[in-house]
Amino acid sequence: MRPFLCAAAGVWLMLAGQTVAQSAGSNAVLVELYTSQGCSSCPPADAALEDLASRDGVLALAFHVDYWDYIGWKDTLADPANTKRQRAYAAVAGARTIYTPQMIIGGMDHVVGARPAEVDALVRAHAGHAAKVDMTLSRQGGKLSVRAKARTALPNGAIVQLVRYSPRETIAIGRGENAGRTIDYVNTVLDLKRVATWDGRSDLRLDVPADGKGEFAVIIQEPGPGPVLAAAALR
Repeated sequence: MRPFLCAAAGVWLMLAGQTVAQSAGSNAVLVELYTSQGCSSCPPADAALEDLASRDGVLALAFHVDYWDYIGWKDTLADPANTKRQRAYAAVAGARTIYTPQMIIGGMDHVVGARPAEVDALVRAHAGHAAKVDMTLSRQGGKLSVRAKARTALPNGAIVQLVRYSPRETIAIGRGENAGRTIDYVNTVLDLKRVATWDGRSDLRLDVPADGKGEFAVIIQEPGPGPVLAAAALR
């Protein structure tokens, strides 16, 4: 590593004419990988994320950051908003630096992404926690419907975030630390936006546009960013 340390329960169907809606349940463990094409320590974590993405009960997402672009290769999947999100997590945790590869599990636990045993233990621990929110997603055409119910009071409230992501990207890297390598990236976040705030006192019923390239997921999370209350993807 370098400086900066380069280191779905209820399923239901809706019918409208001849269209069958995609649907998904909610209690996936969210794993966020902060990674960069310019980081030589990242490919093992990228591969580990692919394994996590294949597991039931896990929503694994890759957030490509831009702060390694200066070393010779501009990450073609990077977004400054991802760097901003990672910095926000660091601020909440009281950390003075950010690094790649970093995984954040459930919005709470931070770990070097290239340490699969630690990641696996944290994923299993989060999977054993009782969900605070039940959420169901469905999609018909360009509309995604979010339905959620809080199992307990949410004193800090919650933010509802719509994620658009690419299931697979294959990138030939021409310069920098990974020059000459062709790397597969899974579940790369293309866009994440807040679509609602929610106090949990009444059931959430939300319909949002879901257009554009890629697949869609929803994350319900305490502000901060804080603990993830529910996460699900339409597959």
